[in-house]
Amino acid sequence: MPADKVCKTVHQYNKAPIAKSDMEKLQKIADDYNKVKNYVYGRFGGIGSLPKLYPGYTVQNEMTKSGLREELDLPSVYFYLAVFDALKDIKSQWTRTKTRVLRRIGKNDAFTEEEKHYLRFVLKVSNAFEAVLNQVPMELPKEIQTRYEAVSEGVDTEKLHRYLCRQTRKYHVKIHTDTAQGFSISKKAYRYKDHGIYIASKENRKRIFIPLTDNNQYTSQLYIKLYPGEDRIEIKVPVNVAVKVHADYSNQVGISLGMYTMLTTDRGTRYGEKLGEYQFRYTDWIRIQTISYNRNRSDNPGRKKYHAQKRRLEEQMHSYMNQELNRFLETEKPKAVYLPRYPKPRAGGVDPRTNHAAALWQRGYIRSRLTQKCREQAVEILEVPGKEISSECSRCGAAGVRQKRLFVCPSCGYSEDNKVNAAINARKRGTENKA
Repeated sequence: MPADKVCKTVHQYNKAPIAKSDMEKLQKIADDYNKVKNYVYGRFGGIGSLPKLYPGYTVQNEMTKSGLREELDLPSVYFYLAVFDALKDIKSQWTRTKTRVLRRIGKNDAFTEEEKHYLRFVLKVSNAFEAVLNQVPMELPKEIQTRYEAVSEGVDTEKLHRYLCRQTRKYHVKIHTDTAQGFSISKKAYRYKDHGIYIASKENRKRIFIPLTDNNQYTSQLYIKLYPGEDRIEIKVPVNVAVKVHADYSNQVGISLGMYTMLTTDRGTRYGEKLGEYQFRYTDWIRIQTISYNRNRSDNPGRKKYHAQKRRLEEQMHSYMNQELNRFLETEKPKAVYLPRYPKPRAGGVDPRTNHAAALWQRGYIRSRLTQKCREQAVEILEVPGKEISSECSRCGAAGVRQKRLFVCPSCGYSEDNKVNAAINARKRGTENKA
């Protein structure tokens, strides 16, 4: 993608409730699409199939010969997209597995630095990792073979290989999904016309027409998400938009995220001060509904209204977050934004209500939307180390204490809102690293 372009997802919606017969046809495509993905997960998600994943043509050829497409009578425009969607998921699963094993290696004090270096090298080099897991001789390019011989000198490779195999078996699981929520669709399988979209069905030369709320037309690969209980669909469209460069965006801004106030800057300006209200309204409702559902589970209460109301509350909260993030960029005019890399939430807390709210805190959504909006506005967003950022004095660097929402430094007497203090530290850490 060109440097002056950024990818974003736009959404389209059906204008009128979808007919039951049409929804059944779409759901059938989604079900078969899901069956193909599960077949790929089961057949190629294990250790033995690692060498086939890159670039994936081997999997594609084997799936063509499998006869599954003919058995399901699924058009090729859906079949091969399902195959490559599943391949992408498997690769992501392997990435997560490697990340967890790397974390375990770093925390293992029984290993020497040389042994840790060797293990990290093997995890990084795909051919070496595949050979270790499948217990076959390594066949590496000459240059990499030379490096391998250097890092393996003086270490017990057999012991380390057994360790890698154990950890991989512990953390890597084959993916499987029982929910068919939608499917991807290529340009060959849809056509925009008559203020709507025609989607290819499983019947030859027959398409399903869905009137849309807008007249926008796209030519990229789409994702059709189904909501059968609500008689509606959602079309997700990736589009490349031009990056907006602002000559007056010149400030270096440190920020700190919060559950009650969404975002606080190093200058003390707050954005999203009503986030706590939205957050607790959302989490309290979910908690009450969960208790009610568990009490009446034997009566099998319907969940259609539950999911509809949950979606409305999420949309209200997300709309508010996006408005405040837009206001933040327009007001602060940042050239660079420095965001602390916070640790994962810990177990325990103040009280059950706050714990539940923290568990459902939309921090990940805020970070992803802020990152996307900064990219669209040519604003640099940088993560800085978040360790002890809230307990370090932004004036003298000494360790301080928090008194409710106030940070107090016993060394120099400095006191400030704890979120502002953390935001100042974020800006300092970011600008010092860039210097």
